[in-house]
Amino acid sequence: MALITWTASQFGTDVSFADEEHQILFGKLNKLYDSGTGGAARSAIGEQLDNLIAYVVGHFAHEEKEMQAKGYDSYDSHKAEHEKLIAVGADLQTKFHAGKVARMLPKKWRKWLKAGWIII
Repeated sequence: MALITWTASQFGTDVSFADEEHQILFGKLNKLYDSGTGGAARSAIGEQLDNLIAYVVGHFAHEEKEMQAKGYDSYDSHKAEHEKLIAVGADLQTKFHAGKVARMLPKKWRKWLKAGWIII
């Protein structure tokens, strides 16, 4: 069961590369969610978490490159948001692999990948 479904009306940016990458991100998040709630092995969940975070880092780098090329006015603040999310993801990833997190579930989404995480 999908945690979240990408729709153009709800999450579209009218920027084709971003919309395509966001759809992939949603797919990866849903796969992680399904594994976490479906009793998958911890190692499989960890692999999916790693995959999701690596994709997010690559997506943000792509987005930042495009923003710079277009002279996006809010580049600095947008990049700062990316850095915060990457730090949260890296911290969660480290804790998960150290066994300090039993499992995690995305709590909510705001616009695109501004996830709050519940750690249980």
